[in-house]
Amino acid sequence: MSVRALVHIMNDDPIMCELERVPNPSDSYVVIRNPRRRDGKPMELLADGATSFLYPWSRITFIELFEDEGQREGIVGFFRESGSGRNHP
Repeated sequence: MSVRALVHIMNDDPIMCELERVPNPSDSYVVIRNPRRRDGKPMELLADGATSFLYPWSRITFIELFEDEGQREGIVGFFRESGSGRNHP
């Protein structure tokens, strides 16, 4: 199952892509598939027909992961308790 992600590259625009799995910190590179710009347009610098790319961790600032709605089953989200005991003026 692939994971949709937004990969932030140093000194470059972020790349929307799919990852086969969440990368481990011990990996020396991250494999991204079907890269495209944030707005969904294709990237000009990539060769036609290429679908997978390796980016070294040293070039990646951070990665945002997006969950599909079907993957959210069993995940408890944040909530605000109405009776938290705080008194607001």
